[in-house]
Amino acid sequence: MPGDCPVHVTLRVKAHLPSLREGRLVREWRRSLSEASERGAFRVAHYSLQGDHAHLIVEAQGKEALASGMKSIAARLARAVNRVSGRTGAVLDGRYHHRSLRSPRDVRRALAYVLLNARRHLAKRRNAARGAVHLDGASSGRWFDGWRRDVASLRRAEEGRPEVARPRTWLLTVGWRRHGLVDPAEVPG
Repeated sequence: MPGDCPVHVTLRVKAHLPSLREGRLVREWRRSLSEASERGAFRVAHYSLQGDHAHLIVEAQGKEALASGMKSIAARLARAVNRVSGRTGAVLDGRYHHRSLRSPRDVRRALAYVLLNARRHLAKRRNAARGAVHLDGASSGRWFDGWRRDVASLRRAEEGRPEVARPRTWLLTVGWRRHGLVDPAEVPG
């Protein structure tokens, strides 16, 4: 995996754990992530928490940086789940799954998929493609600067500094925009 392309990572948690979207857990995850979102050769640029899994878009300068960074992020997620739920023990269901994003189109699709994943799950449950448009509070969407429309009215008050790192790769800063900004009303495939 070259250091010049972002990576879409999925972390799954074991069955019968509390939802990762529970308010206290989201707040604990944000606090913990803000301390580790940028670690030299590894950065977490975007994320979303779903009931039993988390999606991240990260940048890593090589396989070792990806492995080391994801080990830290996975441990932070596990500790956050255990702290909030007052439990101990294993949280993650195996290792992470990752996919390198090598083209502007891949990155654009991954951004929409990660930041709008809650809309996707909601549309599947309701068997409908449309719902109220809002930014997912369990994602880094409020820090994303590539929305198609003005989302100021959709944002909650932005408190403090972002818990995610500013992307640095061309694909994640500029390249993906060739395929259009992301509409918060999209339902990713």
